[in-house]
Amino acid sequence: MASLLSLSDADLSGKTVLVRVDVNSPLNPVTGEFLDDARLRAILPTLRRLGSSKVVLLAHQSRPGKDDFTSMKRHAELLSVLLGRSIGFVPDVCGEVALNAIQNMESGEMLFLDNVRRWDEEISMNNSSLEELSQSEVVQKLASVADVFVYDAFACAHRNSPTICGFGPVLPSYVGVLVQRELDALGSVVENPPRPHVVILGGVKSDDSLDIAVNLLNREVVDTIIPVGVVGNLMLWAAGNSLGEANENYIRDSLGVAFERTWDMAVWIVEKHLDKMILPTDLAIEIDSQRVALSVQNLPTEYPIYDIGIGTLMSIRPAIMDAKCVLWNGPASYFEKPQFAFGTIEILNTCVETDAFVIIGGGHTGTLVNQRGVDEKIGHNSTGGGSCLTFLAGKPMPAIEALEASAKKFA
Repeated sequence: MASLLSLSDADLSGKTVLVRVDVNSPLNPVTGEFLDDARLRAILPTLRRLGSSKVVLLAHQSRPGKDDFTSMKRHAELLSVLLGRSIGFVPDVCGEVALNAIQNMESGEMLFLDNVRRWDEEISMNNSSLEELSQSEVVQKLASVADVFVYDAFACAHRNSPTICGFGPVLPSYVGVLVQRELDALGSVVENPPRPHVVILGGVKSDDSLDIAVNLLNREVVDTIIPVGVVGNLMLWAAGNSLGEANENYIRDSLGVAFERTWDMAVWIVEKHLDKMILPTDLAIEIDSQRVALSVQNLPTEYPIYDIGIGTLMSIRPAIMDAKCVLWNGPASYFEKPQFAFGTIEILNTCVETDAFVIIGGGHTGTLVNQRGVDEKIGHNSTGGGSCLTFLAGKPMPAIEALEASAKKFA
């Protein structure tokens, strides 16, 4: 990865700084109150670093048409409490009200502009080039009243829109503290992880998981891959185990048009790297709302497979405990159903026990870490979700490419 402009190398005191963050949060559908403030807490280090600047925050909440598509007023209020200093709210994105408010700011003042997705360009230009994004109205207007741009929205880094990528060509663009921490942690996994390196891949998005597996295998930076959840079921199928028509159809349907490509990846991994895999040896199926153990040898089954079994957990525990680095993305089970949460929770317990540096890939797994209060016992819990998957798979990250372009131009 090319060098990026770092906040640690800059004195931005008194400067007008546009800061793109991701504080898109789950809200109570009735009251609108926050159900989780983790993303707001995650940007506090960057805001504290910019304490003597004129800080203008840009963010989105949901998207037009959804019930939780709101203004950023509540976000500004909660962030004020978390940061311990006042953050004003401006009910405008880049119109006269916003521009006047920015121009009248004093050093140390912070403003939160309204939901950037209320400005049509933020959604309509997702296929535009970097140059086109930089010429968008929202970028041109806000850049005219700012000195620099700071990007601290890692969860959006795989997306392409004006407020995410467009400022790179027109303003010196710095990487925020949160994004720098994400890039350092996730970059170590794909570049030079401590060995042995164990990767646990689960969840429903088996195409994304296998993209990660193929990338890490081709880079020769992984020692053991443990597929669980739907990913584990797919790998069992690719290894010659019939799952039963219903379970196989579920995998086909969940992948849709990506099925053939994903199946080819699964077969390639089995043919070329089966020695690096720990496949499930037993599973848990649902019969009459009850958890029932099932050996892989007794497949296929007409019942849905919702978890890994105790034997599988016993076989993967030594690999996790002996590892120096563990990457885990995606649950091992349908853990929203209490009787099938066992596998996922036991993997988390083992990750907490091991001395390895553990990286959690965000999404459902990251949420579970927060819910169970073990975040401080995990090496790195990504805020990314989709962007984390994209990065680990070695795919383009538009926001990072924009930061690299800005560093080249303004360094």
